[in-house]
Order: sequence, then C-alpha cells, then structure tokens
Amino acid sequence: MDSKAKSIGRVVTAPLWMPWRAMQGLSRKFSQWYRSIQAFFTKEPEVHPLPDVIQRAAENPDDLWVHFVALRRHIFRAVAFWILATAASLAFASHLMAFLAAPIGGLEHLQAIEVTEPIGVFLRVALLAGFAISLPYIYFELYLFAAPGLRPRARIYGLLGMPLVLLFFVGGMAFAYYVMLPAALPFLLNFMGIPTVPRPASYIRFVTGLLFWVGIAFEFPLVIFLLASIGWVNAEQLVRYWRVAIVIIAILAAVITPTVDPINMLLVMGPMIVLYLLSVFLARLAHPNRAERK
Repeated sequence: MDSKAKSIGRVVTAPLWMPWRAMQGLSRKFSQWYRSIQAFFTKEPEVHPLPDVIQRAAENPDDLWVHFVALRRHIFRAVAFWILATAASLAFASHLMAFLAAPIGGLEHLQAIEVTEPIGVFLRVALLAGFAISLPYIYFELYLFAAPGLRPRARIYGLLGMPLVLLFFVGGMAFAYYVMLPAALPFLLNFMGIPTVPRPASYIRFVTGLLFWVGIAFEFPLVIFLLASIGWVNAEQLVRYWRVAIVIIAILAAVITPTVDPINMLLVMGPMIVLYLLSVFLARLAHPNRAERK
C-alpha cells in the first residue's frame, strides 16, 4: 500500500517536480557547455621548438597520424557542407549565369557548339556559388583543427574573423567583376580588330576562374594572421622583406591578370599591396610585442 501511495503521490505531484528536474538538467548541461567553452578559450597550448616537434614526429609517427585523422574529419565535414551548398545553389544558378554574362551583353551573346556545354557551365557556376556560401563553414572547420595550437587571444580573434573570410572573398570577387572585367573584356574581345563570339564554356571558365583567384588573393591578410598566431611569421619580418613581397605580388598579379597590358596588372597589384599592409597590422595584432613572443 505504501508503494502504491507513493506512486500515486508522484503522479499527482508530477506537474510540480518534473519542471524542476528538467530545469536542473538544463542547468547542468549549460554549466558543462560554459566550462568547456571557457576552457577552449583560456587553455594555453603546449609550446615546443620546431626542431623538437620534427624530431618527435619522426620518432613517433603515430602521434602525427592522430592529427591527420582529425584533419580528415574536418575536411570531410567541410566538403559535405560544400556539396549541400552547391545543391542549394542550383536553384538560382541560372540567375548567376545571367549576372556573370552581363559584362559581355548577356547570355544571348554567347554561342554554344556542344550539346552538353550549357549544362557544364551551369554546374560550374553552382560550384562557385556553393563554395562562396560554404566558405565561412570551411574556415570554421579549419579553425577547429588549428585552435588547440593557438593562444587564447588568437582563438578569440580567429573566431571573430569568421565573417571576414566571406567578406574578403566576396570583396575580391566584386573587385574582379566591377573593376577588372570591364577593363579586360574590351581588350580581349577586340584584339587586333578581330571580333570574338565566345563560347559559354570558355567565357564562364574565364570569369569564374578570375573571380575565384582574386577572391582567394583577398584572403591573404587572414592567412598571415593565422601564421602570425602560431608564430611562423611576425610583423617585423613582413616590414623587413617588403621589397621581396612587392616582387611576389607583381608575379601573382601577372599570373592572375587575364591580359598582358600593365594597366590591368596595376589594378591587381594596388589592392594586393594594400592587403599586404593590412597583413602587417593583423600580424602585429596577433603578437603585440616582442617580449610576449619570446
């Protein structure tokens, strides 16, 4: 009888004690999440000289294999998200194709000579759009892989820099579309007075390749910040070797520039030099002073 009375009492009083139990469980969960997040942003990494790290990796390859397995897991999730973003981009890829063809006068100014050519162009545009959409998540996965080796301040800055990844990439593509293409297309389409009717495959490959590589080039400051965070470069080195950097920027501008004239090359070099100066500032932000680096 006592057990039945207790059972009936628990059923009757359930509306009173069940919400309290649920709140206690949620409180414990939030407390665990808070402690794990706090430990993630406050835990100092183990710092070892690079020769010691190489020696330990040579003596214990299994320790290095653990990091490769973790990197594979992060890359797999990033690629899976890219595939999903590409599938979602198929819904508006036709509008993007019309947008990309606007500098040449529209899709009606392109002429396909193969049956499957429009489909290949459509998928290429969807891939680029999916990459742009998934870029913050790809950065986040790489950030999760590198975060255990970063200092607490660098982890915070790295997380805050996630929106900048998309901003810089889209900014680079916008620069290529609105500045470089209007300057390059008239030169390319009327070279030596010969009119050109481009194919969709060649034109979209040219435009998407230009947008992609200029967008990647605009990510240079964030890459420098990451390298400075792990101690591979610093602001003093960037300032000391600025002449070498200018030569490298000129070479990259010559490779990225679609034409051979110096005007378009200077159009690419100008923003890249500004990005290099921004990289010096971000490297200084990653390690404010020499004493702390030591």
